[in-house]
Order: sequence, then C-alpha cells, then structure tokens
Amino acid sequence: MFRTALRNVLAHKARLLMTVLAVMLGVSFVSGTLVFTNTISDALQKSSAKGFDQVDVAVTAEGREDTGDTIGRTPELTQALLDDAAKVPGAATATGVVSGFTAIADKDGKLIGGGFQSQGGNYWGDKDPRYPLKSGAAPHGKDEVAIDSETARRAGYQVGDSLRLSVDGPVLTPKITGIFTTDNGNVAAGGSLALFDTATAQQLFGKTGTYDEIDVTAKAGVTQAALKAELDRALPKDVVETTTGRQLADDQAEMIASSMSGLKQGLLVFAGIALFVGTFIIANTFTMLVAQRTKELALLRAVGASRKQVTRSVLIEAFVVGAVAAVTGLIAGVGIGAGLRSLMGALDATVPDGPLVISPGTIGTALAVGILVTMLAAWLPGRRAAKIPPVAAMSSVHAQATVKSLVLRNTIGALFSAAGVAVILAATTMNGSDGQAPMGMGAVLLIIGVFILTPLLSRPLIAAAAPVLRIFGMSGKLARQNSVRNPRRTAATASALMIGLTLITGMTVMAGSLQKSIDKMASSALRADYVVSMANGNTLSPDVDRKLKATDGVTATSPLRNAPSRIDGETEYLTGVTGGTIGELTDLKVDDGSFRVGGTDVVVDDDTATSHGWKAGSTFTASFEDGKKQQLTVAGVYEGNEMIRGIMLDNATLTPHVAEPTDMQVMVKTSDGPSGATKDRLEEALGSNPAIKVQDKKDISNEIAQMFTLMLNMLYGLLAMAVIVAVLGVINTLAMSVFERSQEIGMLRAIGLDRKGIKRMVRLESLVISLFGGVLGIGLGVFFGWAAGELLASTMATYELVLPWTRMAVFLLLAATVGVLAALWPARRAARLNMLSAIKSE
Repeated sequence: MFRTALRNVLAHKARLLMTVLAVMLGVSFVSGTLVFTNTISDALQKSSAKGFDQVDVAVTAEGREDTGDTIGRTPELTQALLDDAAKVPGAATATGVVSGFTAIADKDGKLIGGGFQSQGGNYWGDKDPRYPLKSGAAPHGKDEVAIDSETARRAGYQVGDSLRLSVDGPVLTPKITGIFTTDNGNVAAGGSLALFDTATAQQLFGKTGTYDEIDVTAKAGVTQAALKAELDRALPKDVVETTTGRQLADDQAEMIASSMSGLKQGLLVFAGIALFVGTFIIANTFTMLVAQRTKELALLRAVGASRKQVTRSVLIEAFVVGAVAAVTGLIAGVGIGAGLRSLMGALDATVPDGPLVISPGTIGTALAVGILVTMLAAWLPGRRAAKIPPVAAMSSVHAQATVKSLVLRNTIGALFSAAGVAVILAATTMNGSDGQAPMGMGAVLLIIGVFILTPLLSRPLIAAAAPVLRIFGMSGKLARQNSVRNPRRTAATASALMIGLTLITGMTVMAGSLQKSIDKMASSALRADYVVSMANGNTLSPDVDRKLKATDGVTATSPLRNAPSRIDGETEYLTGVTGGTIGELTDLKVDDGSFRVGGTDVVVDDDTATSHGWKAGSTFTASFEDGKKQQLTVAGVYEGNEMIRGIMLDNATLTPHVAEPTDMQVMVKTSDGPSGATKDRLEEALGSNPAIKVQDKKDISNEIAQMFTLMLNMLYGLLAMAVIVAVLGVINTLAMSVFERSQEIGMLRAIGLDRKGIKRMVRLESLVISLFGGVLGIGLGVFFGWAAGELLASTMATYELVLPWTRMAVFLLLAATVGVLAALWPARRAARLNMLSAIKSE
C-alpha cells in the first residue's frame, strides 16, 4: 500500500501541484512571521541588554500612592541621595540620570524620528561611559548639545553645526559639540537622542537639582546582588527602590517579547486564514482524486485491501504532499522574514543589526502545520472512499450524495447559521468590550454555518444568473449546468473566496463608518479653528498659550491643563480651561444646566456625573495636589466624547494648586477662520517648531483616519494571501473538472461546439462560481461590519454606518477577475483536447 501511495503521487504530479502551492503559501506566511518577529525581538533584546552594561544597580523613586483625600507625591532623587549612593561599600561610580522628550529638526525643519522615539537626557561630566564620543567633546552650558551618530548621519549634521530643537514648546538653537554612539533602543528604532550637560538637562526637563534615576556600578569582584543589598541598607526604603542591571535587562527583554507577541499573533491570524482557505483546496483536490480512482480503490478492496489500508494510502499521499509543501514553505518563509526586515529598513523603521533567527521552534511549526493541515484535509475523502463497497464502486452507483446526507448537512448548516446570527444580534445589545467575545463566537458559528449551507445556496443564486448566461447561447447554458452539477465542489471552491472577501468587506465597512464618525465628532465638538499640541502627545509649556494669544488674528484661546485631584476618595483628573472663552471654542451638547465655567462653577461630562450621582446644582469637594481643598458646584452636565470629556474648571481656580503647570493642548479661534495663511502665521508665532502640531478639524480627522487607513492597507495586503490561495482553488477545481469531463467535452466537440465555445463555457463556469463566492463574502462582510458598528456605537455616540458602495463594487469586480484569470489555463486545456481521444477516455 505504501508503494501504491507513492506511485499515485508520482502519477498525479500536475494535479497535486496546486495543493502543494496552497499549503506552501500558508506555511511560508507562518514561518516568515516567526522568522521576522524572532529576528527583530532578538536584535532588540541584545541591543537593550548592551544598554545596561554600565548599570549594575538602578535606583529609582517609589511610586506615588493616593490615599483618602490626599494626592500622593512621588519622592525626588536628590543630589544628597546620589552622594549617599556613591559612598556605599562596593560602589565604583554613581551617575545621575535625567531624561525627557526632545524633538530635533532636520535641516529642512522637519521632526527627526517618531514623536515618542525623540528623547533627550544628560551627559555626565566630560567623559560619560554610557555614550562614547565618536567626535567632538562633551556639551557644557545651555547653548551646547551632543547628538547620537545615527541622527547625525540621517540629518547630515556635523560637530560645529547649529540645530533646532524643542523640549516643551520654545525652540532652542544650540551648537553641536559632540557626536556619540549608543545602544539606546529608541535610537535603534529610528528615534533620536540629544544630550545636554546635567544642569541644563535638569532645567529643561523641569527637574532642577533632582534626577529620574541613579545608576550605580560595582567595584571589581562585587556582584550586582551584593551591591543592591548595600544600597538597600544605606538608602531610605520609603523613598527609593533598587533594581539590578540584570533584572532591568530581563524586564526589558520580557517587555520586548510581549510587544512583539501582539504583532506575531496578528500576522499568524492571517496565516491561519490562508491555511484555512487552503484546507478547502486540499479537501477538494483529494476528493476529486479519490473519485477518479474509485474503480482502482474498489479493485484493491476486492483483492484483499482493508478499509484502513485504503484510508492509509490516501493519508500517505497527503503526508508526501504536505512534507514537500512544508519544506518549500519554510524556505520561502525564511526569504519572507528577511524581506520584511529589509522592508522595515526601506521605510526608515530601523532596528538593531543582528543575524536572521531561524529557531528549531520555527522549523518544527512549519513542518507540523504543513503536514497536519494536508493530512487532516485528506482524511475525510480517504475515509469516505474506504467505506464504499467494492461492487458499488465498480458500477459508480455511489457517485451522487444521498438525500439523507444532504438533508442532514443542510439541517446542521441551518442550526449553525441561526445560532451565529442569534449570538451576534445578542452581542449588539451589549456594551463595549462585553460584547466582543460573544460577537467573535457568533461570527465563527455563522461562517461555519454558511459554509455548510453553500451547496444548498449555490443552486438558487447561480440560477439567478441564468438570464445573463443565456446571452452566451449554448456555452452559457452548459456553464450554468456545470456550476450546479456538483454543488459540494462548487461550494468548497466558492467558500475559499467568500472568506477572504468577508473579512475585506467587513473591515472596509468599519473603516468607512469610523472615518465618518470621527469627522462628525470633530465638527460637532469643536468651534475652535485650530488645536495646538505636541507631536508626541506630551505636555506643552504655558508659553505656547501666551504666544498664541498675542498673535495677530487670534480672537480666543484656551489651554487644556490636566491635574489630579481626590474626589469622594477616588482620583479624578481635572481639566483646567479659560472659563471666559471655552464656550466659544467648543460645541458640546448640554443635557442638564448650562455650560458655565468660572470661579467654583464647573461642567462635567455625563459619564462622570452618572458615576458620582451629580446633576446641575450638585456640589462636591476636590482635594488638589498641594493638599488644599475647595468646594465646587456643577453648573452643567454635557455629553462627552472621545475628544472632550471630564471635569472642566477655570484655570484661575486650578493653576494656583499646580506645582508645574503644563498644557495638553491649546484651542485657538481666529478672525479669518482656518486657512493656509492663518496656519503659517500661528506656526511662525511658535518659532516654526518641529515638535508642535497646529491642526484644524480636518487635520485632526485625517490624522486619526491615517491610522485606520494604514491598518486597513496592511490588512488588505495580508488578506491578499487568502485571495491568492482562493485563485489556486478555482484553477484546481476547473482543471480537475475538465479532466473528469474529457469524454463529455469530446462529445460536445463532435456534435459541433467549436473550441471558442468550449473556452467560453469553462470561463463562464469559473466566473459564475467566483461571483457566487463574491456575493456571499460581501453580504457576510456587510452584516459583520454592521454588527461590529452597533457594538462600537455603544461607546461612540457619533458612530454612523456607512456602506462603501464603490469599494464593494470593486470587490465584486475583483471576484469576477479572479474567475476570469483562474479559467485561462483550464479553458485552454479543455479546448485543446483531441475529440476522438477524449470520447474514448473513461
């Protein structure tokens, strides 16, 4: 039986090629994902570990704890603590570390690196071992800075050049005195690092006389654990906590692995989709191969082969096919992993250098996935063939599915579909995250149910195309009959395309609806012409508001200033605004009371009001971070949204209680309204600062939409894999269908149907099957998009369903294109059959 199985594999090389390709694509995606994520993770972990080479023990401040009506304060790491750490037995050096956001502009005035990856810090003394100088000298004074070598290379900076940078708003123009090398992870990821002398860094980052961290190195022969124990004894435990460098490196490695796991899981989901779609092709292929060899298998049974042996022979074939596909997929996956890494470099998303990581786990996973998927898909056709009695197989009376089996299949499919719809509809009535799991389960049930029902659905849906197919005469009539002749095969072929288009359509509906909702939110919540904020989401200096207020054409401004407070024993963040102008800058619907902010009058969003049981006229006591208390009155309750929410009070009331006032953003109203000239004037007033964004409503909406668009385009690219596999499935089905109908095609040729008619028949059959899958996929995608939107609408008041008719038409055209392209080779093969040889074939 083993030799028989191998002979069958070699005898059907061309027919099994499509199956190998389908499995190979899925395996290559899985192994490519593992190679890529393991390589990036390994490079980042090794780079971050190098960053802790100069740290044996890190001393940090204890975290703040809010209790009762008191806002806890984070202890400060003072110079005295630094001196004490340096005197500890076993300590060689103690270095004070200061860090914060620092945006560096290139020579064109544009921000270098991503916002969150633009960092600044202090250079310790004249020679800091953390940052070896490549050229120049250490910075001294507020007019000098040192920058990392990668930033210098990308921007073309050299020692002696002046550059523009910003910490919290105002633009600085220091001179570059030094260029250093570093293993800093942010720099490795494409960011920038600027270093000042310690006094300047403390002043710029608002930490005069204090440090964010104290790094201590051990003397020769002293272990990190021993040094940590000495520091724990010498330093006050309620003020500081200590961590060894090894622990920091391990924590960093764990954090990197955790962050990469999200990317890995996301990519593996799409690899799984490609494999799932490929499973249909494999099952289809083996079903047809087994059907073509029915008499051969019956003869084996007649001469003594058992059912298990017949099933085993089919599984051996599947094992050989799966092994070949898995090995080639693994090789292709290594290439994909290397290509993705190179692509990151091309997109300036740089990562540290390191070798390509091909772990034993990756190899084992690729082989297991390829072989198991193929054998599982082939098991059912093999088992079905083994159960056919030899006499029935010889006479082919088994060929048609029994009425009982079809009724059972349709009943199961209807139950799954009904359960899926019921669970999804129930999930739409839930709030936010509570409905996510039920909706996901319902979606899986519905897709399985529709897949089971596709043979039943194929007849009426394909029959609906009959009027169009009549235009093509006899070829069209034959194409329709061939499409419904074997509904199970048609269904399995169409299902592969259906799944891909379901996901694509559902995500497109969601993206379009979210874009509309964001536009609506921005236009309904804001009357301000512009919103000014930092590029990385950090806080702005109060100087920004003062400069904007003094700019020509500006009629009103209001900073949004956040500060913690304690209310009813809970921490609540207050939003300070300019009470006299906030009404001109926002357009929030007031449900209760009036929108009045000033003195002790505040306005509160509806969610916060509900959680505290407040309404217009309610009073409450707020404890500020300086320990003082004040009674505030709720003047109005407004409908909050994702852009504006919380407790708003006048900055005149809030600011005296804030040690270091900073603003999250500043809203601006101008006399001329939003225009290019007005925006340029505001940017010039802020010194053309690369770290500051000046955005109108459209800019805000587009910035949020860019994230969805980027994600959607990535998903389109990933789902293209499933569509490619679906194309292979259509080609495979048609090619094998042509082989099965060789005698029939020969007869058609003999009675007068020319080669063009044969080609047209096969192409129309492919087109009908593909459009059937496209219609099902788009219909399910719209339903899933609507359901997910209903769930989202519970937390986003402005959500509105938008059906992207144009894109859905494109998707349907894509399905038709898939059908036309997939039929090219099978149609040509059918037309070239010799009619006499075909008539004599069995």
